Amino acid sequence: MAEPIQSFLPLILILLPILGAIFTVLFGFSKFKNAREITTLIILVVEFFVAIRLAAIVFAGNTVTALGQGIFVDGLSALIILLVDGMVILITLQSIRYMKHERELGLVTDGRLTLYYALILLFTGTMNWTVSTNHMVMLYVAMEGTTLATALLVAFYRKRASLEAGYKYVLLVVVGITFALLGIVLIFSAAYPHLKVGAHALLLTEIGRIAQLIPKNIALLGVAFMTVGFATKAGLVPFHAWLPDAHSEAPSPISALLSGLIINIGAYALARTVTIFAPTYNSIVIFIAILSSASMLIGIFLALVQDDLKRMLAYSSVSQIAYVFEGLGLGTYLGIYGGLFHLVNHTLIKGLLFMSVGAIMYATGGLRKISQLGGLAKKMPITAFCFVVGALAIGGLPPFNGFMSKFTLFFAVGEQGIYWAMVISILTGLLTLACLVSAAYRVFWRAPSKAINDLENGELKEVPFLMYFSIVLLALLCILIGVYPQILYPILDNATRAVLSIWSLGSV
Repeated sequence: MAEPIQSFLPLILILLPILGAIFTVLFGFSKFKNAREITTLIILVVEFFVAIRLAAIVFAGNTVTALGQGIFVDGLSALIILLVDGMVILITLQSIRYMKHERELGLVTDGRLTLYYALILLFTGTMNWTVSTNHMVMLYVAMEGTTLATALLVAFYRKRASLEAGYKYVLLVVVGITFALLGIVLIFSAAYPHLKVGAHALLLTEIGRIAQLIPKNIALLGVAFMTVGFATKAGLVPFHAWLPDAHSEAPSPISALLSGLIINIGAYALARTVTIFAPTYNSIVIFIAILSSASMLIGIFLALVQDDLKRMLAYSSVSQIAYVFEGLGLGTYLGIYGGLFHLVNHTLIKGLLFMSVGAIMYATGGLRKISQLGGLAKKMPITAFCFVVGALAIGGLPPFNGFMSKFTLFFAVGEQGIYWAMVISILTGLLTLACLVSAAYRVFWRAPSKAINDLENGELKEVPFLMYFSIVLLALLCILIGVYPQILYPILDNATRAVLSIWSLGSV
């Protein structure tokens, strides 16, 4: 492995949005029109260009460090950073019109909007910190930081339901991540005597040296605790109770942020820690396969019976993130590659679907129950097209992006001889397709409901450009990656090898 490059770029990605959040709060109260929105977008655009520069260095075959070895960016970190910084820009673009409409309806105050954009920036900074820290305890701290930032966004409307959802989110995720911390302590305690002088057992880059050295019973117990913690953050069954409420009660752009980004952190942490132990202990592979299969089936069965569009998509996320966990839990090149591929696709698709629902709510005055909708395709053709693309993509239908990542995962699971898990994965894909396509038909092509007919003539129309720009771009990306998946191959290969390179240190 080449000598790491010392750079201040990762620190910019962490500090710029956090300092920008403070600045937005101060600047947002000025009389200058749209000050907070403009400030937030400028910071996020600068952030994205820094992320691209950092990714270019990493994907050229380098690793980047800062603060000694405390900050470490490899292919996996660079991939997640690009996803985070790119998606947050699109979510913010839709938020401008969506939240302005909410303010006009009297649902939020001007001061609350300032807090909204500050929290988005704070979330971006803590996310970048989470995926670039090289310290296991700091990984825990940064993950808790993302939880606190998003909890305030979940409870943003300050209604009984949203406050309850925010409280449940904080309570369950904090308790879950505490289990992960306990697992980290166990691994550290058992590994420390085996490490060479000068090595630091709490560095993620040192896990590969200790996976095969610590006693089996302690390793499995520590991995079990970490899996519980990270599965809670990701919303896997049976640790998913916070996810449907949080996704449904948050503002729609934030629902896209939660489903497309925040639950990915659990998968990222799993790849950095638990995945490294999978090649050594086959029982870990089976345990995660069972957990993932249960989450797939229960998640999609619950999605099938939902009338609320946002809750339906939330339960679908419970099901889909399980594909990512299943691939990463295999500990093989193909499994990790497929898991990361589906992580990217799920981020794009769920961002597309949740923001499409946001567009529907904007146009219909807040309607989001399937039984209250119908006949929207004629009035909202762009939104209808984008939602259908997302439905077909998440169902794994070619030529959309979800097909390629799911097909890769089917092969990866079959390659390990876990055929029952492969069958469950395929069945879940078919049920997901049926669920989302049925919802799309009832919302856009079924005869309009009474609630839609009661809207004044001409009131129902396509959303403004700034709202549909993000979903159109995401829909086109879903098609592009499905037709030409090679565009992601070098990036995914680099990220996969970054995970495997840490494990290979144990055999040196």
